Amino acid sequence: MLSISHTLTGAFIASKLPHPALYIPLTLATHYLEDWIPHWDVGTGLSNGKRKIKTAFLLEIVDLAVSITAIYFFWQAGANEIQYHIWIGAFISLIPDFLEAPRNFLKWEPFFLKPLNKFHGWFHHSVTNKVLGLTPQVIAVGLIWLLR
Repeated sequence: MLSISHTLTGAFIASKLPHPALYIPLTLATHYLEDWIPHWDVGTGLSNGKRKIKTAFLLEIVDLAVSITAIYFFWQAGANEIQYHIWIGAFISLIPDFLEAPRNFLKWEPFFLKPLNKFHGWFHHSVTNKVLGLTPQVIAVGLIWLLR
């Protein structure tokens, strides 16, 4: 999934649940659930060489910038104070992808990350068809916009 799907889901969960003990584990769990859905993301094609690391990295920077902007406009704009729980939920939702970043972008995987990345890989279902892979993400973002 794109970071925007994960971060908006994490922020949404954090906006609805009152305590970090509830929203942090649920936000992390939904990352794996979302990755289980066939999807397209900026890393699609990295493992088979069809996408260059530099291209994926630049696309990921754009994806993260769009994610931050969307979170701001969905929840933070007009608020009198920083909604820390929203940002924490968004950050937690990306942890599995952050843990894969050294392997994907540096071709380096510390031994302690291998089991975590393998676990993440069991759930990850990328597709190369952008329309098929982006459709569930557009639906998720739309639902979050309506339900927020």
